[in-house]
Amino acid sequence: MAEKKLKVPEDFTWRDMEVGNIITEPGNASLRKTGDWRSMRPVLDKEKCIKCGLCWLYCPDGAVKLLDDGYYEPDLFYCKGCGICARACKKGAITMIEEGEK
Repeated sequence: MAEKKLKVPEDFTWRDMEVGNIITEPGNASLRKTGDWRSMRPVLDKEKCIKCGLCWLYCPDGAVKLLDDGYYEPDLFYCKGCGICARACKKGAITMIEEGEK
């Protein structure tokens, strides 16, 4: 797969960047789809899951949600694909796969 490169003018500096949405509107981070940043995503295997909540506890972004059936599931709208939930899972119920895989 060919790597896509961003074309930036040579004289571009950080001072040319626009102020970020989160900075200009305090408290709106929950509206930002940060899940688009990831290249890997967590997948939950409910057969192995014991509903302990360690994935929820260790997620640095709060991107794990509690479902009505007691399972914890990665919220892919916010998940950045860091894999901390998968490492925290003592039963191996969460695996990380490449974003394009099913």
